[in-house]
Amino acid sequence: MCTCTSALETPAINGNAFAERMLKAVNDGTLMLMISIGHRTGLFDSLAEMPPATSEQIAEHTKLNERYVREWLGAMVTSGIMVYHPGTRQYHLPKEHAACLTRAAGSDNIASIAQWVAVLGAVEDEVTSAFEHGRGVPYSSYKRFHEVMASESALTVVAGLDDHILPLIPGIEAKLEQGINVADVGCGTGLALMHLAERFPKSYFTGLDFSAEAITNARGIADKRGLRNVYFHVQDAAKWQVKEELDLIFTFDAIHDQARPDIVLENIRHALRPGGTYLMQDIAASSHVQNNTEHPLGPMIYTISCMHCMSVSLASGGMGLGAAWGKETALDMLAAAGFETVDLKKLEHDILNYYYVCPC
Repeated sequence: MCTCTSALETPAINGNAFAERMLKAVNDGTLMLMISIGHRTGLFDSLAEMPPATSEQIAEHTKLNERYVREWLGAMVTSGIMVYHPGTRQYHLPKEHAACLTRAAGSDNIASIAQWVAVLGAVEDEVTSAFEHGRGVPYSSYKRFHEVMASESALTVVAGLDDHILPLIPGIEAKLEQGINVADVGCGTGLALMHLAERFPKSYFTGLDFSAEAITNARGIADKRGLRNVYFHVQDAAKWQVKEELDLIFTFDAIHDQARPDIVLENIRHALRPGGTYLMQDIAASSHVQNNTEHPLGPMIYTISCMHCMSVSLASGGMGLGAAWGKETALDMLAAAGFETVDLKKLEHDILNYYYVCPC
């Protein structure tokens, strides 16, 4: 019997190394909860501006409870995130570490992403039950989902629109300045559209999402900003019936969550005028798991998919594509929807997404 390993198989890790890996995973997994709290309480932002300080001084400065702050600091020190000086009992956040943990870091702020661990962990019981009944977990079960999603959108999509995402579509900025009709399907709280509406006042922007909560939040923010060229509607994208009315349509990490992504893509194609463009941002992965073993965020992609993306689709009686539906499936579905040409692009700084530019 041949015992050689196929080139397509992933190798096993030896016993001791695997045990060490599991211990590291336990430490890092629990640490993400503390990092999320550090983000939400503003501790990282405050510490980045403070000189070395005691737990009492940090608590006083942040107006937080000292006992909780001290225990949180213990996690930060033992994980190597913060430096502790025993002689003076002072803690310090190195600026090199702050560059990945504060709101000032913008899209490099990993602490914001850590919030997903708690959001997804809160539905563990329901997802575990779904392993038996297979029906998925509905959006309504995910507490803080829209809040965390808006935070992530601000740091990634909105922050990258002007310098990175819009330039992927040749000549689109000039058209936006002249005035065109734009939609964001699965817009959430609509921060990307509002940014564009402020920058391009002659264009008109429409945001669609089936979440009434998200649309209510979006309308409230738009009203506060005094925007009159952006509109938000509660809409199931699979039932969206628009014919050749739009010049530009975006989806930002929204298609793989849909119950019927095939129908949504067809509706997007029908909604575009001749000469219009559809830009789909979605997860950078392959449809074949063996091609994702070297992906730097592979475990996170499959975990978020199992705990949310795949599950919410199945909960709606959908296809359950999942976050790792992959470029192969995506390209096939875009072609089936009627997009004859697709330009697949990757931004050098963005390890999580592909950008599919689809002209009509």
